[in-house]
Amino acid sequence: MLDRVRHFIEENQLFHPTTDSVLVAVSGGMDSVVLLDVLHRLGTPLAVAHCHFGLRGEEADADEEFVRKLAKKYEVPYFAEFFDTQGFAEQEGLSTQMAARVLRYQWFEQLRRSQQLAYVATAHHQRDAAETMLLNLTHGTGLAGLHGIPVRQGRVVRPLLATGKEDLYDYLVEHRLAWREDASNDSTLYQRNKLRHEVLPVLRELNPSLDHTLQHTAERVRGAEALVQHFVDETARLARRDEDGVTYFTIAALQATPAPALVLHELLRPFHFPWLVVKDIVAAFGAEPGRQFDSPTHRLVKDREQLVVTAKNLDAFGTHLWPEGQAQLEVDDVRLMQRELPAEGYQINRNKDVAAFDADKLRFPLTLRRWREGDWFMPIGLKGKKKLSDFLIDQKVPLNLKDRVRLLTTAEGKVAWVVGLRPDDRYKVTEETQRVLEIRLQRRG
Repeated sequence: MLDRVRHFIEENQLFHPTTDSVLVAVSGGMDSVVLLDVLHRLGTPLAVAHCHFGLRGEEADADEEFVRKLAKKYEVPYFAEFFDTQGFAEQEGLSTQMAARVLRYQWFEQLRRSQQLAYVATAHHQRDAAETMLLNLTHGTGLAGLHGIPVRQGRVVRPLLATGKEDLYDYLVEHRLAWREDASNDSTLYQRNKLRHEVLPVLRELNPSLDHTLQHTAERVRGAEALVQHFVDETARLARRDEDGVTYFTIAALQATPAPALVLHELLRPFHFPWLVVKDIVAAFGAEPGRQFDSPTHRLVKDREQLVVTAKNLDAFGTHLWPEGQAQLEVDDVRLMQRELPAEGYQINRNKDVAAFDADKLRFPLTLRRWREGDWFMPIGLKGKKKLSDFLIDQKVPLNLKDRVRLLTTAEGKVAWVVGLRPDDRYKVTEETQRVLEIRLQRRG
């Protein structure tokens, strides 16, 4: 089996088995234990990630302890995360399983980047792919759902996807590997388990090679999907633009396609919008601006002649102090950099990402925070006070981008800059200014 997995990795160009570093998702179950051992024997540089979803009490605690000891046995770095899955599911209106999936993959990617690892490997195998294919068909799906689980999805790779369940068990026995059994896998309360224990055995009576048959069908569907994807990519070239972590789609370019809903569904696939929601989005093409639609991870707003897609802020953005003398402040996807310049000869930069202030009027420490209802400032170039909510409407900031607007406030709590949009008139550079404090915004995507 070791050679077959190596061949599968190389054939699909998933990663280089001996040079690319891989974060292995290990639950402690049979599949992930085999994956960890196989990659270890192939000489892959590894780290282990374990998710504790807070759903199975002492059993989950025992799983975490088992995986921690397993990582120690293989002498590889170990990372664990403890999630409030139920709370997140209720907050976002998701099923527990979907909430766990969102939390899991978001954390894997954050961990991969922070530890500078090349890939994330999960232990999905041939039977998982067959189950996913039939489950998707039961719920209704497009072409992507009909080929089950992809071999590669961004930086997530699945080296065992062509390996049968029986092969995994034989490998465990041969190498005398221990694993943890999740009792919830036997419960038919979950749809996948009901399919696994009650439906698939009947289908395998009709076709004992069902898993292989579905794998070959998936390969043909994947080819058809490639043809569709070629057309979708051409449409994206005309309809899509990405700017500062926000994705825009031009409605007119989508309407010009033979099947706008199908094309938009494919374009929105990375943002996890389901088919029925996409149909509602297309139906709203001619509606008034401001209609919004949600997926588990993103929000889409119909804004005049375009669609605006932003990621949901799953982590609250707090308040951050910027002391005097600190050259820069980095928060999430934002970096602010300051420098002091003599006023004589200074030319105001018209770029909205650059703000110039009278250094003697600006009181430190400054604070970077989100805007709130009731905030107001005195926009440079206008007379008098303006509510932030009204200013954002005047600036035609789409509804789902308003949550991203930050304020830079003074030690007295007054707004000095609506970051990236407009400074406050009270702190502007005038003829009397002696020292200029220039602050530049850099968005990190």
